[in-house]
Amino acid sequence: MGMVENNNWQSVLDYDQWVALPVSGPRPSARYKHAAVVVDEKLYIAGGSRNGRYLSDVQVFDFGNLKWSNIKLKPNVDKLEDSESQEALSPISGHNMIKWGNKLLLLGGLSKNFSDEVIVWFIDLDTHICGIMETSGKVPVARSGQSTTLVGSRVIMFGGEDRSRRLLNDVYVLDLETMTWDVLETTQTSPAPRFDHTAAIHAEHYLLIFGGCSHAIFFNDLHVLDLQSMEWSQPQILGDMVTPRAGHAGITINENWYLVGGGDNRNGCPETLVLDMSKLVWSLLTSVKQRDPLASEGVSLCSVLIDGQNHLVAFGGYNGKYSNEVFVLRPKPTDFSRPKILQSPAAAAAAASVTAAYALSKNEKLDFIGAESNSKRNENNNFRKDLKIEIEAAKAEKHLLELSLAEVRAENSKLGGAIEDINSNHGELVKELHSVQGQLVSERSRCFKLEAQINELQKILESMQSIEEEVQKLRNQKSAFERDIEHTSAPQRQGSGGVWKWIAGSEA
Repeated sequence: MGMVENNNWQSVLDYDQWVALPVSGPRPSARYKHAAVVVDEKLYIAGGSRNGRYLSDVQVFDFGNLKWSNIKLKPNVDKLEDSESQEALSPISGHNMIKWGNKLLLLGGLSKNFSDEVIVWFIDLDTHICGIMETSGKVPVARSGQSTTLVGSRVIMFGGEDRSRRLLNDVYVLDLETMTWDVLETTQTSPAPRFDHTAAIHAEHYLLIFGGCSHAIFFNDLHVLDLQSMEWSQPQILGDMVTPRAGHAGITINENWYLVGGGDNRNGCPETLVLDMSKLVWSLLTSVKQRDPLASEGVSLCSVLIDGQNHLVAFGGYNGKYSNEVFVLRPKPTDFSRPKILQSPAAAAAAASVTAAYALSKNEKLDFIGAESNSKRNENNNFRKDLKIEIEAAKAEKHLLELSLAEVRAENSKLGGAIEDINSNHGELVKELHSVQGQLVSERSRCFKLEAQINELQKILESMQSIEEEVQKLRNQKSAFERDIEHTSAPQRQGSGGVWKWIAGSEA
């Protein structure tokens, strides 16, 4: 990757290729899980994490001179009595940042400022005063790894992970005019609880959620929430080529939703994807090497308008190594030549039907032109030809429908076989479960018998102990009785010995 000149770097960029900008002067510390936003050709970076430590700095990159600068934040003295001893912005990670008026708003994330509810920080771009905005209503529980999307004057927050590592899939809305929170009640099947996903808004009407992870699973699914009917749906457009990922970043430009980075804790995702939100078709924009900083988790992605053309801007991330590079990409104006990674079966069938109908109508027009010229010669012959053409067109259309019907039936048959296999497996598992339950019942009754025997043995042992105590008492009584007998017999023996001695002496 060659270096570009500082003063005209944007004029020599190739389309759809990431380029690292030649930064002048010192750079901010490398990080990930920060928040980023572009305002007036300047990239603002706030917070993040590095080596398990949360950061609280706000850095600005100027695309005009390619230099970084640090904003010295001032605490909101109206709310703090002792402003000198307080930090203006608490160290924070896993948050989101949006521009609203002349302020940057930081929402959610984990920080030293412990709170049970989501905190909304503000940074005034004119005065650099920083503080906490007061909110009311149904404030969501504190969380990180959530997504926030701006729709008019409302911010829609989805999912995340709370301080107890509980996964969330709730939807909240913050009215920025009144700073009031409310929870949105949705219908149909919600996305599985997740964090570190991405979200986008299409046509101010649809909220799109892609990817993210739970504590064990990484997702590659796309969910759509209709913001008028509040119904969730899941378009069938995803496949093996769009790999599961979390910690990726996204930005929308017109109809296109660009995604970069992310990973699954083993490998980073090297491809830059684009989703045509109006057609729901994925395309591969470009790819980088596996260990490239752009194949990282916790990367940020923004867009910057330079000389009337939008550019993608990526910063930071972690893939075993923290990054502080600034990358830019100039996307090619939208065309239909991009290779499709995948497309829904429904969309493919619809496209095939449209193509066939177009070809059929074209043939009909050509045939009718020829028939019109022949009608001057013979009107009856022309009528027969027209009728024949219509019959042939109807037959062709019928044949196409029969083919489609056969494909659908084959697919249904295949699905039916899969369902039968699943049902048979389920039946076997149920039988096995019943046998295991029977074994457990017999083992339980055996345990009950053993416990009863143990209780009987314990009672016997207790009675034996009392018997031993009685035996010991009897032994003690026997010993005392024997001692009494010995004391009683001792004088008699002494008197008998004296008589015999006397007799023996007198004889002598």
